[in-house]
Amino acid sequence: MTGAHQLEEALSQLKLFGMLDTLAVRLAQATAGELGHVELLEVLCQDETTRRDDVGLTRRIKAAHFEQLATIEDYDFSFNPKIPVALIRDLATLRFIDAGESIILHGPVGVGKSMIAQALGHQACRRGHSVAFTKTSRLLADLAGGHADRSWEKRLRRWARPAVLILDDFAIRDFTLTQADDLYELITERGAKPTIFTANRQASDWYTLFPNPVVAESILDRIVNVAHHLHMDGKSYRPNKRPGITTKTPPR
Repeated sequence: MTGAHQLEEALSQLKLFGMLDTLAVRLAQATAGELGHVELLEVLCQDETTRRDDVGLTRRIKAAHFEQLATIEDYDFSFNPKIPVALIRDLATLRFIDAGESIILHGPVGVGKSMIAQALGHQACRRGHSVAFTKTSRLLADLAGGHADRSWEKRLRRWARPAVLILDDFAIRDFTLTQADDLYELITERGAKPTIFTANRQASDWYTLFPNPVVAESILDRIVNVAHHLHMDGKSYRPNKRPGITTKTPPR
């Protein structure tokens, strides 16, 4: 067995697959005099780091359960000039995560609230943060199922765990007493971890959706007063997605 084959076996046993994938190329570069001993080790370590970063990103995106893979770079801000571009780009720096600040995206249907929320989530995944995306109705149904099979605390911890939680279509309809209590427990369990909400209604209209005003105040005080509020106004893009319609600006 040659030295190269022994090295390949060792890298495989150590699960250094990034190094293993590029070993032949790097050794050829070293043989040709393009890399010195230290440089060879350096680029192999970089190859391994790159592979691990790529694997980690893929895993985080899969765990997030996004409805679509959207990025800030691909979003077409020109379609709706009223969209607060500067504020969205500032939020894309992700300083809101370290600051423990939530985000409320509100406005009419079809203007891209869910897409921006998922783009921010995707950006967080790229920076190494864990993210979970869900329709608010599905989260509430999942927690309700926990009451039925006594797994509520386990389910609550699962939703509280991600660094960023995205609750899509929040405040669409009135909350029941149990749903309001579950939301209160979730918000308090998450503590300073940010949550991104998308809603058709602005936050001041959420209070009447809760059956208990005391619980409503307790929940919304923890959300509304520590959140960035973005009003996303403009026309819906969805009519452009109808079959047979061709536009110059592709949907993003």
